[in-house]
Amino acid sequence: MKLMCCGGSNDSMDLKNPKKDDEAEAKELTNPIMVNTVKNRRFEDEGSGLGVRHFQVFLLFCALTVAYAQRVNLSVAVVAMLDSNSANPDFPEYNWSDKIKSLLLSSFFWGYVVTQVPAGQLARKFGGKVMILSGLTICSVLNILTPLCAKFGGWQLVCALRVVEGLCQGVVFPSTHTILSQWAPPKERATLGTCAYSGNQFGTIIMLATSGMLAASSAGWPSIFYISGGVGCVWSVVYFLWGASSPSECKSISSEERKLIEMAQAGEVATVQDQAKEQPQPRTPWLSIFTSPSFLVLIVAHSTHNWGFWTLLTEIPSYMKNILGKDIKSNALLSSLPYFCMFCMSFVFSAISAQLNNRNCISTAASRKLFNTIGTWIPMVTLIGLGYTGADQGTLAVVLLCFTVGTNGATYLGFNMNHIDLSPNFAGILMGITNCVGNIMSIIAPLVVGVIVTDEKDPDLWRIVFFIAAGFYLVGNGLFVIFGKAEVQPWNDPPVKPRRNSTPQVESQH
Repeated sequence: MKLMCCGGSNDSMDLKNPKKDDEAEAKELTNPIMVNTVKNRRFEDEGSGLGVRHFQVFLLFCALTVAYAQRVNLSVAVVAMLDSNSANPDFPEYNWSDKIKSLLLSSFFWGYVVTQVPAGQLARKFGGKVMILSGLTICSVLNILTPLCAKFGGWQLVCALRVVEGLCQGVVFPSTHTILSQWAPPKERATLGTCAYSGNQFGTIIMLATSGMLAASSAGWPSIFYISGGVGCVWSVVYFLWGASSPSECKSISSEERKLIEMAQAGEVATVQDQAKEQPQPRTPWLSIFTSPSFLVLIVAHSTHNWGFWTLLTEIPSYMKNILGKDIKSNALLSSLPYFCMFCMSFVFSAISAQLNNRNCISTAASRKLFNTIGTWIPMVTLIGLGYTGADQGTLAVVLLCFTVGTNGATYLGFNMNHIDLSPNFAGILMGITNCVGNIMSIIAPLVVGVIVTDEKDPDLWRIVFFIAAGFYLVGNGLFVIFGKAEVQPWNDPPVKPRRNSTPQVESQH
């Protein structure tokens, strides 16, 4: 019972009985369980500052910034590639049809979907660092070669190049989740995860904001690929030198911070890490994963979110141009503004989550459901509102668009971190599965819009699209709220032989 008394309500008793307090402290110092408990509390107090784990998350932020910059660079460079007069006319211009253009822009996702599930398994086997470093290094080199491929191989070679880039970047999210599951203590998981994944928006913002300037510069549109690929190569060198898959593989981490992370994760991953030292790595419990209701509803939540989010980002520009007469694609500021709002709002939501967590105001499960609801049901309402804005309300439409995309940032604290909650040991695999299905939905959504919207100037047809997206938001988050969980699942820890000395594991119950 004494082990549980770690609050500050006994201060008055300690002042009245100093001798008893000294005796109790002496007993604690001779008890190995209490020693570990006291150390755990001390490390938690010391863990409020910046440490190596925060530097590792910053490196992941940079990785995702590079990944998204390389993902969207063709979509912004292709304008100058097809019309040299729109930028610097001294560089090659290609006579590619709209069909070929669509083919090039979608080819990335053909490869991206394929490697999602294998990437999670490979990251678990070889480490997240090896996978994300390999994937982004190859992708960066291919980006640098893109102008050369366009010149000598035409659109066919560029298309093949983008497929390979998609294959390489398919490892990024599963590897990031695998690394976060090793580095982020449970109480910091949402905050650190948000910081890492905000690189998605930052990379998009940088590319959209600078692409026009780069294309019009003396270096022309090829500089878009040279710079994004070159920055990726620089990141690869930095990550090779200072990145690490886990605290146990990091040479620069202090023993105090390492113990802080390991003790905080003791109930989730430390046991399996210890087992791995003595026996082969446990097999992935595929049957248990695919029959787990909490994981199945996570797939639904991820997929429906992707449907709504990518309907929003890919189709709203067409809606605003044809219905509201506002061409945001031609304006770099307006193009990047929704992503900027999401980037900023993700940190606002992260700060709110941290405060709720530090004050123990809300459970992890309730927190995940609350922020997922903010990130899906508020956009659901504003998305419908967008469908009823008139042609004379262009400014209101832009405000609604930014608010809709901005509040979507709350999902980083919702379903996006739920993979690690359910299974820290298989988080990368879970992310690979849900992201694979989610990106299939991202591909299907624009195709469905194309079938429904036969006349882009008919607002009634657009409203059908918005209602469908809102319906996906409603159903997906509704199921997540009802059936979603945030507890570590039984299949996270495969059956193993009991160890003789299990005393240190008692501290994990804290």
